[in-house]
Amino acid sequence: MTEARKPLVFATYPDLADKRVVITGGGTGIGAAIVEAFVKQGAQVVFLDIQDEASQALAASLAGEKHAPKYIRCDLTNLDAVTAVFAQIEKEQGATQILVNNAANDNRHNVEDVTAKYWDDSLAVNLRHQFFCAQAVAPGMKAAGGGVILNFGSISWHLALGNLTLYMTAKAAIEGLTRGLARDLGADGIRVNCIVPGQIQTARQMALWYSPEQEAQILSAQCLPERVLPEDVAALTLFLASDNAGRCSGRDYFVDAGWYGS
Repeated sequence: MTEARKPLVFATYPDLADKRVVITGGGTGIGAAIVEAFVKQGAQVVFLDIQDEASQALAASLAGEKHAPKYIRCDLTNLDAVTAVFAQIEKEQGATQILVNNAANDNRHNVEDVTAKYWDDSLAVNLRHQFFCAQAVAPGMKAAGGGVILNFGSISWHLALGNLTLYMTAKAAIEGLTRGLARDLGADGIRVNCIVPGQIQTARQMALWYSPEQEAQILSAQCLPERVLPEDVAALTLFLASDNAGRCSGRDYFVDAGWYGS
């Protein structure tokens, strides 16, 4: 493994300043890095989560920026709550211009333990809300002549990882969802892409799933033997949200250090 790199310096995208951005699952991990990255670009950020303590701390840490981010508690598996929160956001700050569908839960499970309820709950937290959040913002984007929707997939199903069948089912479907939305909304100037993170070094991943031996195995399977960090995903997210990616739609963009399995 190479030496630890210097802190990432983000490119500046002037067109992101003052943009109205909604980020789901923004309180921790990758989502928190994305929230911070957009706020530092001068965007007006609202982020949704159910982890109150971490989310409130994140919002407080960025309160001195040009536009302080706003945290709204929202259970994305409750579609009535989703409808209400997007109506609230539009009323308070105007139509959403950039939607980042990041929220997910990669809990492990054995095939024999899956019940119908577990199936429904897993698809609700990992797939269903991405469509309905996109549906909620689409009218405002159409009226404005365009917008950006960024869905989050996962490397997991490309590698056929173990004990993640339902999570991988949802994440595979998100790539199809992205293509469908890109086609259906493209005539109105709305770009839709899918970001596919590799194994990202977040506090949750490190605490719950990985031993030093597993870490070494992942690094040896990557083309670049360096851990991918949340800010790497945030950097790609900024680019795809910006006008620099103005002709990018309906595609999957990987940030995984070239991980091809173990």
